[in-house]
Amino acid sequence: MDQLGYVRSASAKGTKEGLSKPALPQKNAYARLVQKHHSGRFRSYLNHIAQKMQLEENTPSDSSSDLEPSLKRGLVKDGVARNGLNVHSYSPVRTSRLEQPMSGGFEKLNEDKPQTTLSRCHHKKDANISPEGDLEVEEDCYINQHGAAADLLNMSDALGGRVSNSLRHSTALQKSSGSEEKDEEDMWKKKHKKRGRCPASTDTAAGHLLTEQFSGDVLAANARKTSHLSSGQMQGGSYGAALTSGDRKNRNKPTRGRKKSIFEAYMSKEDVSAGLKRRELIQGPLRINPKKYHEAFIPSPDGTRDIFIDGVVARNRALNGDIVVVKLLPKEQWKVIKPDGSDKETEATHESDVPEDMLGTCVPQETVKGDAKSPDVIIEAQFDDDDAEHGQDHLQDLLAEDVKKLSLDTGEKVKAVGIGVHRTKQDDVPKVNDPKLLPDKFLQRTAKVVYILEKKHSRAATGFIKLLADKNSELFKKCAMFSPVDHRVPRAYVSLADCPSDFVSRPEDYSNTLFICRIVDWKEDSNFATGQMAKTLGQAGEIEPETEGILTEYGVDFSDFSPEVLECLPQSLPWVISLGELADRRDLRKECIFTIDPSTAKDLDDALSCKQLPDGNFEVGVHIADVSYFVKEETALDKMASERATSVYLVQKVIPMLPKLLCEELCSLNPMRDRLTFSVMWKVTPEGKILDEWFGRTVICSCVKLSYDHAQSMIESPGKVISPEELPPVSPQHSIDKIQQAVLNLHRIAQHLRKQRFIDGALRLDQLKLSFTLDQESGMPQGCYIYQYRDSNKLVEEFMLLANMAVAHQIYRSFPEQALLRRHPPPQSKLLNDLVEFCDQVGLDIDFSSAGALHKSLNETFGTDRYSEARKEVLTNMFSRPMQMALYFCTGVLEDETLFRHYALNVPFYTHFTSPIRRYADIIVHRLLSASLGTSCPIKMEKDAIQQRADHCNDRKMASKRVQELSADLFFAIFVRECGPLESEAMVMGVLNEAFDVLVLKFGVQKRIYCNALPLLGFQFQKVGRKPELTLMWEPERPEQEAVSQVITIFTLVEVVLKSDGVPLKYSAVIKRPGSEK
Repeated sequence: MDQLGYVRSASAKGTKEGLSKPALPQKNAYARLVQKHHSGRFRSYLNHIAQKMQLEENTPSDSSSDLEPSLKRGLVKDGVARNGLNVHSYSPVRTSRLEQPMSGGFEKLNEDKPQTTLSRCHHKKDANISPEGDLEVEEDCYINQHGAAADLLNMSDALGGRVSNSLRHSTALQKSSGSEEKDEEDMWKKKHKKRGRCPASTDTAAGHLLTEQFSGDVLAANARKTSHLSSGQMQGGSYGAALTSGDRKNRNKPTRGRKKSIFEAYMSKEDVSAGLKRRELIQGPLRINPKKYHEAFIPSPDGTRDIFIDGVVARNRALNGDIVVVKLLPKEQWKVIKPDGSDKETEATHESDVPEDMLGTCVPQETVKGDAKSPDVIIEAQFDDDDAEHGQDHLQDLLAEDVKKLSLDTGEKVKAVGIGVHRTKQDDVPKVNDPKLLPDKFLQRTAKVVYILEKKHSRAATGFIKLLADKNSELFKKCAMFSPVDHRVPRAYVSLADCPSDFVSRPEDYSNTLFICRIVDWKEDSNFATGQMAKTLGQAGEIEPETEGILTEYGVDFSDFSPEVLECLPQSLPWVISLGELADRRDLRKECIFTIDPSTAKDLDDALSCKQLPDGNFEVGVHIADVSYFVKEETALDKMASERATSVYLVQKVIPMLPKLLCEELCSLNPMRDRLTFSVMWKVTPEGKILDEWFGRTVICSCVKLSYDHAQSMIESPGKVISPEELPPVSPQHSIDKIQQAVLNLHRIAQHLRKQRFIDGALRLDQLKLSFTLDQESGMPQGCYIYQYRDSNKLVEEFMLLANMAVAHQIYRSFPEQALLRRHPPPQSKLLNDLVEFCDQVGLDIDFSSAGALHKSLNETFGTDRYSEARKEVLTNMFSRPMQMALYFCTGVLEDETLFRHYALNVPFYTHFTSPIRRYADIIVHRLLSASLGTSCPIKMEKDAIQQRADHCNDRKMASKRVQELSADLFFAIFVRECGPLESEAMVMGVLNEAFDVLVLKFGVQKRIYCNALPLLGFQFQKVGRKPELTLMWEPERPEQEAVSQVITIFTLVEVVLKSDGVPLKYSAVIKRPGSEK
């Protein structure tokens, strides 16, 4: 640490001190051995020695025990550093294709100033490692180790070894040498590839366990000796290889005569059922942290802090999204959390949890390449929230360091910044770290999975294949290793017979080829699953292979419709409405009815009308395609539609729920075509007060297909005379002036409805949404922009909401046991309380008492200047985090009517009626509405069957939303690669010890910016009051200049640069130097 107390940046030191080469010869014998040997047996031996050294250092006879612990640690590390070794604890995270070489050379510390070692850090991670994604090394969970044992481990890490994880998790001696060794060999291969020391594409088989190399007695002794190590401190590592404390506590004991189990056997169905009834067991959906895959969570039944599942073994072969049954661990194994927010990590937006009714998201429409009316195809796409599956408490409750057991001063909180130590007095930190002695507010319950109720995960993954390393093993001749891109999915053995025929002889040819693999089994005694190769996709980083991988992973059916399904469609074309059907419907074909949609839309399922009545009031109609007329119950078409449940909108195309003949022709409300519809019509006053309503089956003929741009132009220029050339073809039965007047009347009524809705307590969170322009020939992104939500969008939204609410009341009145409604639970109390605390810390007066109060606070607290608008975007993003998913449900299954409420809309009943072409739930609602009017037979399904369909619709809707986000993520990453670097203004959303999160305002994306990626002399983290703050000291651009100081805190505006990392679909962010030219 320099005289100003800043952390010295390695990037600065590297340029000034020439540290690109090893400066001193290695003198430490252990370090030389670690560098030369990469076997699991040798690492285990070092681990065993390290444990003994750790224990000896912790005994009262420690000769240096009178030294302050942190100083003692620093001096030992300084001694290590003088031997030419980098003492930073680097823990590379396994990735299937992006293994990065470690920084070359060793850091030399200034021997004249030993105190400097307390605040310097190995600071330059590989520039190609994205701050987001699976290669991330989380600064806020660095391990505070001390003593020679820790130094031994740090030396190993600095040289590509992984002994540190073995020490942190001593009982991980049971872990597979291949699972751990693979990562080390990959890292070593990258480092020495140019020297021809290793094959280009190999993976280590993990068929044997390290426990087979040691006696059970040694294992048990080591486990007892090192049981004091704190839990949850592992960073990354290969899947299934590194065990957390939760893993250690939940693993099976070895048994003589058979291969030792890694995972517990599942409980029987009977025992699970009995345990759930006795409330000894808990069930819920499993969410695995995508960046720290050893962390998983399930919601707590009481709505409080999530239940934490610590480690791969505790997760017991369950995958993300599965419905699991867990058993709580004893209280002494619960996770200790931090009571203060000094290390809080800012989660990325829980966009997927925000209902579209609150967001008002316009559905992106299918791109039509070569559309003559649209030289640039513009598609709206919702951008990714890359931490959507973090636990609820990841925002506030990072793992507390076990200060007492690490022999550090329990009266102070130690913050690790690399190897540097900042000491910040914290009066509210509890003095004890034994979970049994701490109050519950400082604890998070932990559990282990004992049963998988439902395998929601598709068990399909995209990834890469590699040869096994041991060419002499029998396994090498039979299997390859599949490494998934998503690290939450296990690596798997796949048969070489399913791999390309020349893979064994030319593995390097497939190093960048994406494959689809399906997990077919995962035995209790294996670190790895068994997989079956399904398909070769193509080159990583290309749009179509990546898109197909996304669709397959999330179980989206994009196959052609079967002949059985197509036989259910009208066979005699062109199809015409029969006279009998016309006689049973209200004929509205002569009315002025029109559609308003995105310009590229093809599935037009809603139309509007507005006719002034003689008494000065208006007859307003919402007309929805009558899809249920074509999709009859219990047909092959109905079964297929219910399975797909929703259309899936990608940036470049749509995966339809229904065959093209229906969704683009017979059901689509195309202009000047007779179409069957379901209508809701109201008599309303000019102020939007509803006087009367009518439901019924109708037939319409739309007079024009307006785009949002057309309607917006009419709203913005009400007196303008619009020429026929400015609009698409218009029916001769209706004048352009008549259509324009109807749009203006609808706009005025919608304004009143909207105003009243928010007076009545509704909430709307308008988050930034990214849209793309695509090249018509190549399909590549040419540009991107934030989608503008304008008055024309609001007009359509108001009347769709009104129709959905009206139909909800109608079907619930008629079928109180069978109605399919949509509810939105209140925000998660834990995250809401965190948000209240955050706003209090930063001095914001936000009322969280209700949805309406929150909306009013957000929209009336801030000004309209650039800074205020940016701060509003950040807060909107934050406020979305506690929001839960809106859910379809059957009213007969939920007894308490108060649970029917929709929190965001603040209404008692709501459903989906207005999009039956793209949502199966709407088809069920149409059938219920028709039955309620006596125009069809009662629906055949009982309440339990309806609830089953509702659950499936919820699952598929969530998957569809995630796929849509990943599609936009894919296109934006390609756009950065092809058109970057990109510059934009950004606002800080959260501050960590060594990094900070920003919302990039021009593109609506969130990125983490690492201090070690910036040309800094140093940086300092501190808390000003309760507000976290980073002070950056920028290197002078020229020798004669002075260093520039920059303070980073919540809501700081910065200029950022986004640039591709040189690997497929990865890009990083850095901030520009203060005062630099834009």
